[in-house]
Amino acid sequence: MSSLSERLTRGSASPSQVDHARRLVADWQLLADLSFADLTLWVPLQSGAWWCVAQVRPLTAPTSQPEDLVGSEATGAAAEPLVRAHSEERPVVDGDPGGAGPSPRRREVLPVRHDGVVVAVLAKDTNLAATRSPSTLELTYLDIAADLSLMVAAGTFPPRMLEDAEMSPRVGDGLVRLDARGQATYASPNALSAYRRMGLTGDVVGADLAAVTRRASADRVAGEAVAASIGAAVSGRFPEPMDVENDAATMLVRALPLQAPGGEAGALVLVRDVTDVRRRDRALMTKDATIREIHHRVKNNLQTVAALLRLQARRMTEPAARAALEESVRRVASIAVVHETLAGSREDVVAVDDVLDQVVPMLGDVASVGPAARIRRLGRFGELPAAAATPLVMAVTELLQNAAGHAFEGGEPGTIELAAERNGDDLVVRVRDDGRGLPADFDPAASTGLGLQIVRTLVTSELHGSLVMGPPQGGGPGTEAVLVLPGAGRPRR
Repeated sequence: MSSLSERLTRGSASPSQVDHARRLVADWQLLADLSFADLTLWVPLQSGAWWCVAQVRPLTAPTSQPEDLVGSEATGAAAEPLVRAHSEERPVVDGDPGGAGPSPRRREVLPVRHDGVVVAVLAKDTNLAATRSPSTLELTYLDIAADLSLMVAAGTFPPRMLEDAEMSPRVGDGLVRLDARGQATYASPNALSAYRRMGLTGDVVGADLAAVTRRASADRVAGEAVAASIGAAVSGRFPEPMDVENDAATMLVRALPLQAPGGEAGALVLVRDVTDVRRRDRALMTKDATIREIHHRVKNNLQTVAALLRLQARRMTEPAARAALEESVRRVASIAVVHETLAGSREDVVAVDDVLDQVVPMLGDVASVGPAARIRRLGRFGELPAAAATPLVMAVTELLQNAAGHAFEGGEPGTIELAAERNGDDLVVRVRDDGRGLPADFDPAASTGLGLQIVRTLVTSELHGSLVMGPPQGGGPGTEAVLVLPGAGRPRR
């Protein structure tokens, strides 16, 4: 199924019109719940047919459209209400209450206006199978839905897309209707319960909701801010949702203006008790901070170990022992850099390229060949989980160290290339040099060198990959080591 933007573009919509329709679809669950109706969005095609590009069902009533209409076309009599609403630029009610569905329904079609132009039409289908006298809550819902529908037709709804639409309060979480003075004319039972949990003892209906909400906040500045947002909605603006918190509970408040043409001005306030959600958020933040502090301390301890090894190496008179300690310094320092990266990250992933940018210069400090071998990087490694990044960085540095230490005789100049590429879901890492190459009888699998033993262990046991060494692909002097890491090339989401 194509994306909403692609479907709208097929209907010849401009970028700004596509953006307006996307905002409507992002926020139209509110209208569906208040209307007790299924909503479908339709755009005209050049063929004269109408194409359904989006659909939502109400959470407050039985659906009247159990079938999926997205991607279907309407023509002839079925498209007549859509054509009329689009051409006449006004809401149209379908005269046939039966429709073609499995249950009787009533259809109202609204023009969707943006910058004075009707860009699509919105169909509201109400299930008429369950007929009964509506309650005060349902009448209030329908009254607010009528105002929002007129705002859609006038182009004043929806607002810009919410930053956290998933956390936005729903109609069923709690609803308060305000008049033009900001006084509550109706509060749903769930809204009353939310305010009771915040410590309110009086009645919400008839009260200045901004003042009531301000008093409920334990923080004076936060209370003033949420009261100002409610006042802004009454004045016709769309403020951001805000939290109100005290020792008893935390409530998320979203205020929307109700400024329907010809209707009574006021505002709609949705509230949601998010006490448990915010408590979990704080617990996760504490856990995250603890993990990052652990990585920071591990990094410090590893740097201390590296410093001690470096001091010990300087006191060694035996060249082989000094070289072994210097290699240990490099290995410990490589792991420390990974933990340093994790200490500054809020996720358990490592930007491998950033780590290598810090590790590769260390090789020149400890390589016996000095600066003669120049290391060049090609491609990008991207982000990897910490469990894979640490062994990968160690394996790569070991291969670079081997190339720098054994490929060039007598400090002769040369080049070492470190290349990363993706082959499907696999990450392929190549370490190439233009040095003297491998001996004719060299077998990487049987090598007793500590560096290659470390690489083989890391690649097979930790990374579940493969290692191949030999002459460079395509010919030429030198050696090429190829690491293939299954699944590591898949993009991080």
